[in-house]
Amino acid sequence: MPVFYEDLSEYDYQAEDAFTDRESGFYELWYRPTYTRLNVGWLEAGRPYSTGAVPAAFVEKLEAVREVQWMNVCLGVHECDLCPAEGAPEGNGEVRIPGPPGIAYAAPALITHYVTAHGYRPPQVFIDAVLAVDLDAWAAARWPDVPFPWVPQDAERMLE
Repeated sequence: MPVFYEDLSEYDYQAEDAFTDRESGFYELWYRPTYTRLNVGWLEAGRPYSTGAVPAAFVEKLEAVREVQWMNVCLGVHECDLCPAEGAPEGNGEVRIPGPPGIAYAAPALITHYVTAHGYRPPQVFIDAVLAVDLDAWAAARWPDVPFPWVPQDAERMLE
């Protein structure tokens, strides 16, 4: 089922943000964000989207972030409907990238695919935000820490 949102529109798909521990796949923390979430990269066949070149470093870092951050992972999957039906890649989560104070960008897990396979060019503010991520710190985060800097201290945690 396609999910389309205009770039930089306010995210309202889920009221809470939830991070899953990437090593156990079970432990989770969730909270109602106090920051504004802006959509980036929620594409759908038949809807126009921005295209163009992006820096190679952006693609590499975005994919690395996607691999270490398990955000809003769902039981179902979302297939890329820009690809032919057979063999279309699937995603089942999201990515959060911190932007300026009070703003986080919300992107689907398939965003790297959209950039590399379909020529999607995200807004420059998102590209800049991804390039600013301290990937070493995010990759080193181990449960109960998560790879995103704005998780409140009172976030609920499922530890068992």
